Amino acid sequence: QLQASGGGLVQAGGSLRLSCAASGFTFSYYAMGWFRQAPGKEREFVTAITRSGGSTAYADSVKGRFTISRDNAKNTVYLQMNNLKAEDTAVYYCAADRSIYSYLPKTPPEYDYWGQGTLVTVSS
Repeated sequence: QLQASGGGLVQAGGSLRLSCAASGFTFSYYAMGWFRQAPGKEREFVTAITRSGGSTAYADSVKGRFTISRDNAKNTVYLQMNNLKAEDTAVYYCAADRSIYSYLPKTPPEYDYWGQGTLVTVSS
């Protein structure tokens, strides 16, 4: 089970930190990712992190503004979002993939578990 939290309403240029708490599986065996879905659009990749946290990947649209991290002791993955823009408005989903050690999955079908989503609204 994945439980995302931390969404809300923020002004453009502001920051938010999303959290995703995992339970029911061995968190450290899973790569973790964040996706987002805006109204009327397909779910898109935002960022991913390997099992150990040693490698990360980002969509070009968020590179330099968003940072993914994880704490395997707390079974939690985080998404720090800075300099938010109106186009970042979406429901954000965390996901878990039982992958090989260094692999960074970037497409929804690769992921095994999904959280329920948390809404981020950026006002301009």
